[in-house]
Amino acid sequence: MLARVCSAAVNGIEAYPVEVEVNAGWGDTLVVIVGLPDAAVKESRDRVSTALTNSGFKFPMGRTTINLAPADVRKEGPSFDLPIAVGMVAASEQMNGDQLDNFLIVGELALTGAVRSVKGVLPVALRAKAEGKAGVLVPADNAAEAAVVAGLNVIPVANLREAVSFLEGETAIAPTRVDVAALFELPADDDLDFADVKGQESVKRALEIAAAGGHNVLLIGPPGTGKSMLAKRLPTILPPLTLEEALETTKIHSIVGLLKPGQALVTQRPFRSPHHTASDAGLLGGNINPTPGEISLAHHGVLFLDELPEFKRSVLETMRQPLEDGHVTISRAAGTMTFPSQFMLVAAMNPTPDGKMPGESRCSPREIQSYLGRISGPLLDRIDLHVEVPPVKFREITAERTGEPSAQIRARVIAARRRQQERFRARARVTCNARMGTRELKAFCALDEPTLEMLKAAMADLSLTARAYDRILKVSRTIADLAGSERITAEHVAEAIQLRSLDRQIWG
Repeated sequence: MLARVCSAAVNGIEAYPVEVEVNAGWGDTLVVIVGLPDAAVKESRDRVSTALTNSGFKFPMGRTTINLAPADVRKEGPSFDLPIAVGMVAASEQMNGDQLDNFLIVGELALTGAVRSVKGVLPVALRAKAEGKAGVLVPADNAAEAAVVAGLNVIPVANLREAVSFLEGETAIAPTRVDVAALFELPADDDLDFADVKGQESVKRALEIAAAGGHNVLLIGPPGTGKSMLAKRLPTILPPLTLEEALETTKIHSIVGLLKPGQALVTQRPFRSPHHTASDAGLLGGNINPTPGEISLAHHGVLFLDELPEFKRSVLETMRQPLEDGHVTISRAAGTMTFPSQFMLVAAMNPTPDGKMPGESRCSPREIQSYLGRISGPLLDRIDLHVEVPPVKFREITAERTGEPSAQIRARVIAARRRQQERFRARARVTCNARMGTRELKAFCALDEPTLEMLKAAMADLSLTARAYDRILKVSRTIADLAGSERITAEHVAEAIQLRSLDRQIWG
């Protein structure tokens, strides 16, 4: 007998339908899996056969052929265990398969028949809704994740016997429901706050501007000045994720397997801080079968690169295209994948190898130049704000007065982002000032003649590039938004230039 079970697999960050065809025929007892299965899928043959026996089902006698269609796309992972087992039960006439077309099924099987969690359930649930399915059968640990998709019945199953019993109508399982609005009201996992930072008011101002416009930041200063401390608190002043942004971020984390058991949605902006020994594949994604890297895991959040010159130059240069385009395309023999990567880059570094400012360092000019030369000019041009982080004065360290809390700064950032949303309402691809293109710069960043002359002189003095000119305009627009001004004034441009000039003082 032939049975068909609907399932799905993930390609990139999207899922595509997979039809599991199981045919129980005559001949020697043998199970054959075709349809470009990888090693994990081939091993499901042994897991499924043992799970069937331990769940009280008869193992199909004769030759059992399992086809995973479409047959020209490679199938990966253990998520086909449950649909294969259900198909084998139906093909051997141990259950009624009338309901199989209505549900999409994924899950890994233990040898006992228990259903274990799998990666990528959210993209699968979204695909099930797009395919018009009545619902999905998923592991109980993944049910909350799938339930964020509105209008879809998510059936949590604990074991193979329960899944078969539900499909036959013998057991009623209540669909999992999730209050998405309540998820966004949950407090953050940590207690980081800008109120903990003593002094560094100019740096806090620069990070507020960066958060308001989605700009990249480079923090330059000696060790112990609070660069990492400030960077880790940046997500606390970023605007909250929208539902669309949360779904995109959750899909990426689900595919990599970073969601906690029972977690429904990523509602806090991610903060990723890879070590400086990270490889190209670790940062951008890749390997034999392309998977998201750190820059995609930081999508809609912050990517913090501490000790920037210690990263391999080849690794840093690979970030130039994602910084501009907001996505990364990885080509391998297994195929080409595109992952989203709209993140804020926050980098920190010492001004010299020994950590002191150039005038105070004991390193030779050649050593300093070699150290700074690890960061290319094109990469620096893609970083909007270059901020000096000076040592904190003793009276600031011992002062009882705390800094401004993150909640107050965040309120100003949200107000500035709302002005940008109104401005770019007709331009869906532009989400903040940092994402403006040439047309948006001409439309929303016009300068009067005196301000234009001031900017012209600054560009000549600092030897800034055309890309740096665009970045200054974008930062000026953000400063004006924070001030509630529709027009960019000379004061706004002057502050933007000041936040751009530090790299020329150090790099020369």
